[in-house]
Amino acid sequence: MTMAPHDTSRNRTTLAALDIDGTLAPSGTMQVALVVRLAVARLLDAGHHVVLASGRSLVGVLPIARELGLTAGWVVASNGAITARLDSRVPRGYELEDVQNFDPSQAVRLAWATLPGLQIGAERVGWGYDVTHLFPPGRLNGAQQVVSHHYLEERSTTRLVLRGPGADRLVGPVRAAGLTAVLIEPGWVDVTAPGLSKATALEKVRANLGVDPAWTVAIGDGENDLEMLRWAAHGVAMGHAPAVVREAADAVTGTLDEHGAAAALDALHAGVMP
Repeated sequence: MTMAPHDTSRNRTTLAALDIDGTLAPSGTMQVALVVRLAVARLLDAGHHVVLASGRSLVGVLPIARELGLTAGWVVASNGAITARLDSRVPRGYELEDVQNFDPSQAVRLAWATLPGLQIGAERVGWGYDVTHLFPPGRLNGAQQVVSHHYLEERSTTRLVLRGPGADRLVGPVRAAGLTAVLIEPGWVDVTAPGLSKATALEKVRANLGVDPAWTVAIGDGENDLEMLRWAAHGVAMGHAPAVVREAADAVTGTLDEHGAAAALDALHAGVMP
């Protein structure tokens, strides 16, 4: 990653927004490399804010926060549908700050009519998912309860997952129905409330923390990170990210295997910006 000198003035507080899967850890795992954990610790010790911003559900984000030693501050889950404030003094370790539910009935009916038998999951915040079929281990965070697609139509949710061959074809129709649809990988589409993204949630966090917009950094690797990378004053794409993600960023760091997130965070800590 090419880094340009930047006067951080040392008294400036930066907000570093970090994706998880493919950025801090291999997708679907809780394994954050030591070099990444140390880089995050150095940034926290210097007084900066580190905010996890993930497509994962909240129950998938919290173990990573613990792994990184984040016991205070903020996390964004479900692609911006959930914002929680970490607080080690409360029994759960967090308080829900913002939960954006939506009516999934139109998306569920559309998906089932187009691809009968498609695997559908609807998030239950802090618990897991109601699903039409069990997802493979590690693909969804938390518990799973098998229900009918009619059941899913009748209950609001923060995040709907559409998984299976051909699910990619649903992105356009779901968006046309007024909802947010993001292709996470071939055969996997995330659906959330209209106008939501990691960026919309992070902007609220930034304003709450009083961080200058010019002192925001984001690191990510997926298409659900595009808005976040554009929102940040300094967007950094992982080296293995698709071309569309790398082109949206201000700089490109190393791959996950090369611990690119650690390199970017250490550069920020050293007083330079992408």
